[in-house]
Amino acid sequence: MGIETPLLSEHEKLGAEIGVFAGWRTAMVFSSALKEALDTRTKATVFDVSHMARILVKGEDAEELLEYLIPRFIAKAPAGRMIGPSALLNENAGFKDDVMVYKIDGSHFLIVGNAVNRKKDLEWILHVLGEKGLNVHVEDLTEETAMLALQGPQTPEVLEKLVGVKGNEMGMLEFKSGLNTTLGRIWILSKSGWTGEPGFEIISSIEVIKKIWKALIEKGVEPAGLGARDILRIEMGFCLYGHEINEHTTPLEARYKVFSNKKRGYIGYDALHERYRRGVERLRYGLLLNKGSPIPREGTTVYAAEVRVGEVTSGTFSPFLKRPIAEFYVQPSHAYLGFHLEVEIRGKKYTAKIVDFPFVKK
Repeated sequence: MGIETPLLSEHEKLGAEIGVFAGWRTAMVFSSALKEALDTRTKATVFDVSHMARILVKGEDAEELLEYLIPRFIAKAPAGRMIGPSALLNENAGFKDDVMVYKIDGSHFLIVGNAVNRKKDLEWILHVLGEKGLNVHVEDLTEETAMLALQGPQTPEVLEKLVGVKGNEMGMLEFKSGLNTTLGRIWILSKSGWTGEPGFEIISSIEVIKKIWKALIEKGVEPAGLGARDILRIEMGFCLYGHEINEHTTPLEARYKVFSNKKRGYIGYDALHERYRRGVERLRYGLLLNKGSPIPREGTTVYAAEVRVGEVTSGTFSPFLKRPIAEFYVQPSHAYLGFHLEVEIRGKKYTAKIVDFPFVKK
């Protein structure tokens, strides 16, 4: 049946459609995915993202360990700063996961990753720690805590009324920790988001997150499920593990900047540099289809005339653009922005224009 999100009963009270994602039973849809996506673009919505991996790395050598694991600079970042987006890369520069690192202080860090990679991330970190022999403690806090994401243009106002924090005065990727509020103590309140709209994440105990969820719903904030989340991330051209990125895909072909340009010596650096020297065989771009066209799904073949030149990794209908959109990999020889290709869906070909991300300009 999978692990249940701590907020499952709250979702069921609201009549949510419950499904399983990465082994978690959680809300897929509350009203409709299209409406929830539009609400996020125009108002404020709240997502339960408790399924995301939350791994605490602490100890006097924690910074040294993460400098080796993470392709972005760790020591240079100030406390109270999110480092990312970044990644855990394998020795061939493929993605073990894409992650966000929260620098609480020089010896305490929180890694937030994809639910599907939680076990793999933990095992990888412990494996590297064992090889390095450093003084570091690693703890999986995923099921001991819960996590919400507030998204949309009205979220700064909602946040201030909810916990007294002026979100507009926070810098992008800044976070606050140990906030005492009328709803309880918030462990981490961060400003980032993955929709192109103003966004904040709240991580705390299950008890406090339940109180915050209920308070948000009472204030009229619309709940949104993972169906809307997928639409929104495709509209921005963001990657999803298992679709756009995996252990065999590097940041270069994915066009996903998860590393610091001048950093050296992290796991995967040598392979990444060699791939840069040799060049890549495919690149990730977007496809914009005409109104009325069907949605190209993962695995859909992309053609230039009769020649197969690419494959779709994610596709959806954009309620904001009112047309189908997709992310795909294409041979560099045919990666001409503004040119047209064809996608084959159920035996019929449809015209699609090559575009860069994001689809929805903000």
